[in-house]
Amino acid sequence: AQVIPSPAQLFPVVQIESAAEEPRVLCIVQDTTNAKTVNERLTLNLPASTSLAKLYKDVAHKAGYVNGTFELAWGNVVEMAPLDQASEMSLVESGFDAGKRNFLQLTDKDGEQPQIASDESGTADSSGLDDSSQDRFIGPLPRDGTVGCSSDYSSPSYSYSSILNKSETGYVGLVNQAMTCYLNSLLQTLFMTPEFRNALYNWEFEESDEDPVTSIPYQLQRLFVLLQTSKKRAIETTDVTRSFGWDSSEAWQQHDVQELCRVMFDALEQKWKQTEQADLINQLYQGKLKDYVRCLECGYESWRIDTYLDIPLVIRPFGASQAFGSVEEALQAFIQPETLDGPNQYFCERCKKKCDARKGLRFLHFPYLLTLQLKRFDFDYTTMHRIKLNDRMTFPEELDMSPFMDLEDEKSPQTESCTDSGAENEGSCHSDQMSNDFSTDDGVDEGICLDSASAAERVLKPKSSLTFELFSVMVHSGSAAGGHYYACIKSFCDGQWYSFNDQHVSKITQDDIRKTYGGTSGSRGYYSSAFASSTNAYMLIYRLKDPSRNAKCLDVEDFPEHIKRLVQREKESEEQEKRQREIERNTCKIKLFCMHPIKMMMMESKLEVHKDRTLREATETAYKLMDLEGVVPLDCCRLVKYDEFHEYLERSYEGEEDMPMGLLLGGVKSSYMFDLLLESRRPDQLFQPYKPGEVMVKVHVVDLKSETIAAPVTVRAYLNQTITEFKQLIAQASGLSAETMRVVLERCYNDLRLLYVPNKTLKAEGFFRSNKVFVESSDSADHQVMFTDSLLWKLLDRHGNTIRLFVSLPEQLPGPQAHRTSFPKVSGDSEDSFEGAKGTGQSVEAILEESTEKLKNLSLQQQHTSSTSDSQKSSDHSDFEHIEFPAPEPAQEAGRLECCGQPAGAATDPENQFASEERSDSDANNDRSTSSVDSDILSSSHSSDTLCNADSAPLPLANGLDSHSITSSRRSKAHEGKKETWDTAEEDSGTDSEYDENGKNKGEGQYLYFRAEPFSQEDTSGDGHKCLLVHVDKRITLAAFKQNLEPFVGVAATQFKVFRVYANNQEFESVRLNETLSSFSDDNKITIRLGRALKKGEYRVKVYQLLVNDPEPCKFLLDTVFAKGMTVRQSKEELLPQLRDQCKLDLTIDRFRLRKKTWKNPGTVFLDYHVYEEDINISSNWEVFLEVLEEPERMKSMSQLAVLTRRWRPQQMKLEPFHEVMLESSSVEELKEKLSEMSGIPLENLEFAKGRGTFPCDISVLEIHQDLDWNPKVSTLNVWPLYICDDGAVVFYRDSTEEPMELSEEERNDLMKKESSRLLKTGHRVSYSPRKEKALKIYLDGGPSKDPGQD
Repeated sequence: AQVIPSPAQLFPVVQIESAAEEPRVLCIVQDTTNAKTVNERLTLNLPASTSLAKLYKDVAHKAGYVNGTFELAWGNVVEMAPLDQASEMSLVESGFDAGKRNFLQLTDKDGEQPQIASDESGTADSSGLDDSSQDRFIGPLPRDGTVGCSSDYSSPSYSYSSILNKSETGYVGLVNQAMTCYLNSLLQTLFMTPEFRNALYNWEFEESDEDPVTSIPYQLQRLFVLLQTSKKRAIETTDVTRSFGWDSSEAWQQHDVQELCRVMFDALEQKWKQTEQADLINQLYQGKLKDYVRCLECGYESWRIDTYLDIPLVIRPFGASQAFGSVEEALQAFIQPETLDGPNQYFCERCKKKCDARKGLRFLHFPYLLTLQLKRFDFDYTTMHRIKLNDRMTFPEELDMSPFMDLEDEKSPQTESCTDSGAENEGSCHSDQMSNDFSTDDGVDEGICLDSASAAERVLKPKSSLTFELFSVMVHSGSAAGGHYYACIKSFCDGQWYSFNDQHVSKITQDDIRKTYGGTSGSRGYYSSAFASSTNAYMLIYRLKDPSRNAKCLDVEDFPEHIKRLVQREKESEEQEKRQREIERNTCKIKLFCMHPIKMMMMESKLEVHKDRTLREATETAYKLMDLEGVVPLDCCRLVKYDEFHEYLERSYEGEEDMPMGLLLGGVKSSYMFDLLLESRRPDQLFQPYKPGEVMVKVHVVDLKSETIAAPVTVRAYLNQTITEFKQLIAQASGLSAETMRVVLERCYNDLRLLYVPNKTLKAEGFFRSNKVFVESSDSADHQVMFTDSLLWKLLDRHGNTIRLFVSLPEQLPGPQAHRTSFPKVSGDSEDSFEGAKGTGQSVEAILEESTEKLKNLSLQQQHTSSTSDSQKSSDHSDFEHIEFPAPEPAQEAGRLECCGQPAGAATDPENQFASEERSDSDANNDRSTSSVDSDILSSSHSSDTLCNADSAPLPLANGLDSHSITSSRRSKAHEGKKETWDTAEEDSGTDSEYDENGKNKGEGQYLYFRAEPFSQEDTSGDGHKCLLVHVDKRITLAAFKQNLEPFVGVAATQFKVFRVYANNQEFESVRLNETLSSFSDDNKITIRLGRALKKGEYRVKVYQLLVNDPEPCKFLLDTVFAKGMTVRQSKEELLPQLRDQCKLDLTIDRFRLRKKTWKNPGTVFLDYHVYEEDINISSNWEVFLEVLEEPERMKSMSQLAVLTRRWRPQQMKLEPFHEVMLESSSVEELKEKLSEMSGIPLENLEFAKGRGTFPCDISVLEIHQDLDWNPKVSTLNVWPLYICDDGAVVFYRDSTEEPMELSEEERNDLMKKESSRLLKTGHRVSYSPRKEKALKIYLDGGPSKDPGQD
């Protein structure tokens, strides 16, 4: 952060004769109190002698605020206190720079937003500082990602006051949890309904009866109190949704506002049973209507009375091209009766016969609060999409409902609610007019189980006025696939309309309401497009104009006592929240690390400390945070500046124990470029001071005699020190002689640099903040050798490249192991390949056989057959183990075996830089014929890399455990992320054998290190798996690695497979034998499985059965191996016995074919004479279709084309099964002739279309007739738009004279449901929606039922 200029830099204060000469101060002020002004800047150019009080006055005038209702603070130094408003100090005395830009922030004062200086009525002209923008458009505001996020509070450049202060309208917004705008619209409407709000306030919550968290009325009451009394701009709705039983996932589900209204009312009725409010919803929102059928012959009428909470109004009648123009028209259509005649005649009880009749609805009573739902969401049966109708529909501000009232029925007794006829059950509502709002049993679907107990209704007197005034318009902006809701609501207090758009509340006018009538620009086609987006009214709420009932909202002073207590509690809670925010604002949060003195592991936490706390107090906080009490005394701990990434101790803070942390850390920031380390010492030690500018060096001492590398000692040096001075520094720290010292810097992985120029500085040698060096000081002749030929280099090279792998071995098969280890010789010349065999006269096979026998009793305990010195050297504490060949004992130690691997030369081949794997779906393709291993993967079986040595001299063996620093493990992590090459049919063809054509081993030359020892696993519950801990040079090839594993697995390398195990227990088979283990890193896991490994030119193949007429046309059969040069017929011959044994498929060679598989699509049919790799491209883990034939193969030549055809029968609305048609050419004429011949459709009437998408190109029978491109105007199949160039294309055909079946609406709906279900099962596109909708439920018991039987 930029710092305020020190007094020395300030402009000197002198008496200035002329104002023209006086320097000026440029102030740039950012107003952070309002979301709209946060990106704007106020600029003031003031004389340097201007006082702070005058600055405040000028800013207030320019911003249009009342002076004293805001504060100014430095814009770039967050933790500074605001500038003193009453101060008469001049700007330069206060730290302003004359002649430069001075950045200030205008912030809220005491958590309240600045007051606007101008009059309320003129807010639209007040420089855009209030909520109503200049154009006052009430559509959805741009969704500001920062608004309402908790992160706002910690961001120093953003004042949270822009959200936390009340809108100038005096109304409070609601924060959108994610997609809860529909909920916010309804809640604001209910809040602005005086009768509902007052009734809710009159209800008193009894804490003894219910948990407040799950009480819906109580949480609504709290929300309404906050909406009325809070000073915030917007408040959260999470407590309300929690009372609904919703979890956070519900916030991401958008629902229908009308659906929510109904479900919420049901829930409130349930909660309010046996209270004064039990009948509140019915009293306010419930109306009555009569559903009747009248015989036109005798006048007999059968009827049923229904109640309703809202009236659904159709925008556009089914099948009509013209929409209703107004709400009045739609209401008239709602009560318009229809005539039942012809086949729809009604059976009259009185006439005892079917007669023409009239069926319709009549309103009996209207509720006090009338809710009209405009049915803008519809279903387009031609496209099978849900669509939104954006047609214009006007609605009046005052609606007279008397024309729609059935006065004749006013006189009929209200006690009758049923009829003497069963006719009322015959579809009591029209699917395109009435929603099932009127049937009480559909409540189950909406999340509330309701008893059909009807409460008493308040009845309007027939003579009373039926004029309703509009007060709420819920608006939907968007399409049927999704959108945004907000509400336009009229306040009954002042008659002013407001837009409640989530957290934004602004004044609007009658013009803005008219904009919500709807109307699209140029309707495309019969229906407006499924994705046409528009902003229009969706739900209207009117209130009856009745002075005797019309209420005003209760004022705060008139609240009932229990609400006053609630207001006080909420006020205290808000104050506490405000105090907490203030503390948060002044709290430094920084990463804290600590190396635990006993566990010796690096612990990480987050230190939160107030900026005014001293370093001493912060150290105590960190000490408790890291739980070091009783482990180390507090006075043996200190905090130091630390860079965790480079493991670099930047500086210590000697003598600054009383310095505030705010100053020490450079202020309160959202993130710091450094960390803190809690350092500890033993009581007898002293802390070393760390000065800024020093670099850290980890020094590893190398002992050439024992060939060990010690754990690091840390020294601090300066970059301008010379190598000579640096050696003396190391000599002091390590006690080695500086004269004979060799220093090697490891700059990065595998980059070893000998520092031999005495006067060169550390900076010139490439030292940085944190460095790693190896030092060796002895009188050995190794000094005279060139560094890259020296023993020191070999030792370090091996140390840097050895990794540790966990290898899980398969179960040992029964019987003597010697009988199983019948693998070929490791090399043509066993003596060359195994130096260790020379002195003993033992053959390689004997050594391996003997050690294999030993492996039967793998144990971590070493046998005492080896010499004491060997046992000591192989203890876990040393970094390197020294095993002397030719003595064979170490090779037999408790299953340990040091083997020689394969040439390092392979590692230098750039083509083979990364090991490559093939995916193994462990449930499907473990070789079932050979593997006796459970396909479960041991969670701790690891894989790692191999090292071997070429010297016949004694072999030093590195385990690289203790000496691997955090840096090296980071390096291996980085290495782990390298891209791996996947096997493809390129030059290498993805396969390689460790043996060449003559069976000779390829491994000659330098050998790489490999050491294996048994490893016990805590989590292996006796499942028969043995594990090895392998230390290996990662430059070894997979072939050599497998050879080295042979004695442990007990079978030849060609008889087992290597699988790499990833974090999620996914397995990939490693098959490229000539590639190294360079992509592996420490503690990787490997699983060995028995089964024939691939030879040169072989590929693992997955065979799937193609069942064209099955619901699931692609079925996995088995894994097999195909070889380069093999013909398709040969592969079929090899498949026959496998199909019989593994899949119980008894086939003959001429009754099945193999064909190309591309995902689920069948492709080219392979002919018997085709050769793999020559005619057919084949790659690792290749997949192929096997298709059983009903007759001998008809495909004889590549010029033929096999097409899958399917007849569409419109009259029956069904598709026939697939039939294959074999074409001799790509001629459309030939295809039509063959189809005509097969189906009997005359050639001139035959039409065809190509299927869309992937096989089997499923399509709804309701769409196929018009959606496909029937009868394309082409003469050949291989051109646009068909592009049928390969076997397996899907072609639908039909008889053009056949008309689609006439469906009633009910049949169409049933068929649509069946098709949707069928297509969902097959995974094909069925709906317009990008996500599956979830039923809207409110849970009365506080959460969803845990019944496992419920879906």
